[in-house]
Amino acid sequence: MIKIILILTAKTKLLPTNEQASLLQDTLHANRKALNHASKMAYDSDLPPHFKPLQKLVYADLREQFGLKSQMACNVCRIVAGSYAALEKQGKSTLIEYKRPNQQYSYGHDYAFSKKGLVSVGTLQGRVKVPFITKGLEHYFDGSWKFGSAKLVYKKGKFFLHFAVKKRFDSDSTIKNIVGVDFGMRFLATAIDSNDKHLFKSGKLIKETTAKYVRLRKGLQACGTKSAKRKLQKVSGKENRFMTNTNHVLSKALIQFAGEHSLIAIEDLTGINLKTSIWKRNKYYRLSWSFYQLRQMLEYKGVMNNIKVIAFNPAYTSQKCPKCGNINKNNRNKKAHIFCCTICQYQSNDDRIGAINLRQMGIEYHHKMTQEA
Repeated sequence: MIKIILILTAKTKLLPTNEQASLLQDTLHANRKALNHASKMAYDSDLPPHFKPLQKLVYADLREQFGLKSQMACNVCRIVAGSYAALEKQGKSTLIEYKRPNQQYSYGHDYAFSKKGLVSVGTLQGRVKVPFITKGLEHYFDGSWKFGSAKLVYKKGKFFLHFAVKKRFDSDSTIKNIVGVDFGMRFLATAIDSNDKHLFKSGKLIKETTAKYVRLRKGLQACGTKSAKRKLQKVSGKENRFMTNTNHVLSKALIQFAGEHSLIAIEDLTGINLKTSIWKRNKYYRLSWSFYQLRQMLEYKGVMNNIKVIAFNPAYTSQKCPKCGNINKNNRNKKAHIFCCTICQYQSNDDRIGAINLRQMGIEYHHKMTQEA
């Protein structure tokens, strides 16, 4: 039995009253000023970028000048010390300016959830109990998850709380199903399991939607006005949300397709430029997708469902014949999306071939692990 600690970040929307919203805003403004004050003090001093020396230097100022509560002041010192420590590792030395607040909370010290659907968060005037949206987060409040640090975020007139959750999962080594998954832009995912059951997730809508955003970005970048830049930020945000939501839906579908006690073999696309072009409105648009994000979602959802996700080198997975082992780039017709072995004449969809070869890698990996156990 393997014990795995899974740490995730959840996000909820807060529903404060006008009075509470004003207190939260004041806290965020004071936080940003305090961060920049601590940053300048750290930069001007010869102290090492560590929490304790910085706390000793600026703690009193943070309490008196900015009205921060004790835990808030400590969190500011941790953030600034961490920022300069990271800068030092990069061999750089420059004054860090915080353009946005970074109001962090420590669970049990200056924020906590109640059973009444309220979250108690610290402000300059003390704690306020604010209603929050629980839809989609119910499982985090079943008593099996532990809460960690949190961050207060203000965006487009709304308040959000990003909070860390942690849970231990017990994973056994039983594998009942091995699934190979091939990623691409024509089919975002093509999967095949131990019983030759298939799952094809089309990328048509993805390509069309992504092409729309690429086209919008190019037009706004060419415009160059301030309003165009604001619009560009809005478009980028929408595109990122679309991509994240699509990856959530797809990863959930793949986890459900595999089922518990499965091994999912995927491609390790690290450093690989997996792009495609689409013809739209008399122009070619170059598209890409965040398969790394998809992999991360698969991995953590796999832990929650007793599923192993293993990434393999994708070299030749689209060129290798799964029947006779012949590797030849001429086996695959990319334009027709057909695989036809030049030796044994085995023929199939080229995305399916990639999934079959990845499944075989998963089978060989599982056999090796079983032999070594």
